[in-house]
Amino acid sequence: MGFEKLFLQFFLLILHMVFCSSKDTLTINQTIQDGDLIISKGNSFALGFFSPASSKFRYLGIWFNQVKLQTVVWIANRNNPINGSSGVLSIDPYGNLVLHSNQDMRFSVWSTNITMKVTDTCVAQLLDSGNLVLVEDRSKTILWQSFDYPTDTHLPGLKIGLNQRTGLSRSLSSWRSQDDPATGDYLVEIDPTGSPQVFLSKGTTRYWRSMPWPLKGYADSVNFTFINNEDEIFTSFSIIDASVITRVVLDYSGAMLHQIWHEKDGEWKNCWSGPKYQCDTYAHCGTNAKCNPHRLNLRFECDCLPGYEPKSPRDWNILKDASGGCVRKRLESSSLCGSGEGFVKLEDVKVPDTSVAVWVAMNMSPIDCEKECKRDCSCTAYASIDILERGTTGCLAWFGELIDVVEFVDEGYDLYVRVDSLELAEIKRQSMGFLERKDTQAILVVSVVSAWLIIIIFAYLWHKRKKRRARNKWNESLLHKIGDSYYQKETIVANEVGDSTSYPHIAFFDMGMMLAATNNFSPSNKLGQGGFGLVYKGQLSNGQEVAIKKLSKSSRQGIEEFKNEVMLIAKLQHKNLVKLLGCCIQGEEPMLVYEYLPNKSLDSLLFGKQNNSFHQEGSCLTLIGHVWNLWKEERALEIVDPLVKDSNFSHEVLRCIQIGLLCVQENAKDRPTILAIVLMLNSESILPSPNEPAFILKKCNSKTKELYSVNELTISNITSR
Repeated sequence: MGFEKLFLQFFLLILHMVFCSSKDTLTINQTIQDGDLIISKGNSFALGFFSPASSKFRYLGIWFNQVKLQTVVWIANRNNPINGSSGVLSIDPYGNLVLHSNQDMRFSVWSTNITMKVTDTCVAQLLDSGNLVLVEDRSKTILWQSFDYPTDTHLPGLKIGLNQRTGLSRSLSSWRSQDDPATGDYLVEIDPTGSPQVFLSKGTTRYWRSMPWPLKGYADSVNFTFINNEDEIFTSFSIIDASVITRVVLDYSGAMLHQIWHEKDGEWKNCWSGPKYQCDTYAHCGTNAKCNPHRLNLRFECDCLPGYEPKSPRDWNILKDASGGCVRKRLESSSLCGSGEGFVKLEDVKVPDTSVAVWVAMNMSPIDCEKECKRDCSCTAYASIDILERGTTGCLAWFGELIDVVEFVDEGYDLYVRVDSLELAEIKRQSMGFLERKDTQAILVVSVVSAWLIIIIFAYLWHKRKKRRARNKWNESLLHKIGDSYYQKETIVANEVGDSTSYPHIAFFDMGMMLAATNNFSPSNKLGQGGFGLVYKGQLSNGQEVAIKKLSKSSRQGIEEFKNEVMLIAKLQHKNLVKLLGCCIQGEEPMLVYEYLPNKSLDSLLFGKQNNSFHQEGSCLTLIGHVWNLWKEERALEIVDPLVKDSNFSHEVLRCIQIGLLCVQENAKDRPTILAIVLMLNSESILPSPNEPAFILKKCNSKTKELYSVNELTISNITSR
């Protein structure tokens, strides 16, 4: 019998968890106890009991279900906590949501407290917006919703403002502390007077003010709206990207924070916060003044509005205390009415507190708006504002003190401040003086720039002329007559082809000299053909033999290629490279004059035998083995090309062979380092005798020839590339 009772209790517990804890609704016959959860259909929000931070009390609240860090967005019993885990949420016989402690069911801790005709079909549902609604199930009419009673968090779709038909006011109130969610000191609400605006207050003191209705623009990741019509006045926002988890929270410290959840970092990050700067504080500069947030690190951020002066010059100028504000420079009211008064424009400002402003008309041109304000002597300022939601331009006028004006704000408006005729004349005079100074500065700048430009041009032309004269004088001093043509010994080639003096001295030849040297480019003088023309052998008048490369007319090489070749070869003078003696640029076929090499090019000596291939019939020796044997028999010079072995460099060749054998010795420890090899090649020091190399033999048979090492440890197969 005990087992059956235990099983029944377990079965009822399972049913309770399935039907009461995992659904998004609560019916009249169900309860939510401490430990149970209602989760919205899309798994976005959860409703249940929690304890904030280190508090021992329990509260019924709603939080983000997909955020790892528990973030509560609404609390039912914030001012009436439950001691212990005895809380129970249910729908009473009158259709109201009721929270009570099971220790005393007679008294409710919190209730929706509404009156309705039908009470037996009420259902509570947690929506994916975070809104807890009480619905009459048959008609689907919303009888009550948590969005009408927000705590400290503004969620997308929640309205902060006033329902003008029912009188319901929705506002945000901060927690008392991090551990106590009771109503704190700070309040965010809409002031509907004048043009509606949002205020952040601490007690009865206004602390921060938003831009008034209508809003001009939107933030990057959300779409903010500010609605003002006969039914309601409210501000709200929606998410552009549905995957973004965001909130606006009024922190217990008094800060307004617009935050976005970053899952990767596991934290909330601010995308906007306020009040942030001194100019954000309401009426920071007092009445009839403006605050410049860009001056905070430079000088006093406050200025009086046009036509006003500090009420207390000492406090303003010495103490930097602007709380006393500004007053009219001339207090006579007659100077502001019908005496040539006008308006001064302030661009992109946060307009003054609109609770003392009046909408003259919701559809009026800027010119008519100015006329209306000018007609009323008590009108202190006006602004012509686009009302996007209505597609019109309205006229907003201020009557009284101008409070909380901030300059250079994003999405600001142009404000026109009323001033008397004397102030208008003074501003005009200052403006003209400023323009005159600007004109004078502009003239001075243009004059200085023009003078420098003329000096630079003159200096350039003078330098070029001087250079041309020097070059002509240099040419004349180096020319001397040889037969019927001229030969210039050492002219800088860049004077003719590159206009630079950074290249070596080479000779310049004229066409007559080239014709005489090659016997009018006789075919018998032809040496060969290069990539861009023919090469001829020639002999100068002084007997020097030269090779003349003549650029062909049909060649694709142009004058630029010719210049590049002259400049490149002129810089690459080397004992192993053919020497460029000069050039000729007269006529249509530029020519290069090289030294003549009677023994052909160096490649004919370097390449009639490759040193990376070796084959000797009937021998099982490698190239290294063959050289080693010749070295032991003092016949090492036999491996040298016959064309050079009988030259005067046999000693150097033998030294190189000896160094090579030292590098391939059997024992790696005996081999010289790179540094030692460099020293050996660049000195005449006595070299040590090499030991037997590592690779000297190869396996030989009639079919294959394979390399092997005498130490049978390593093997290298070397092939030509």
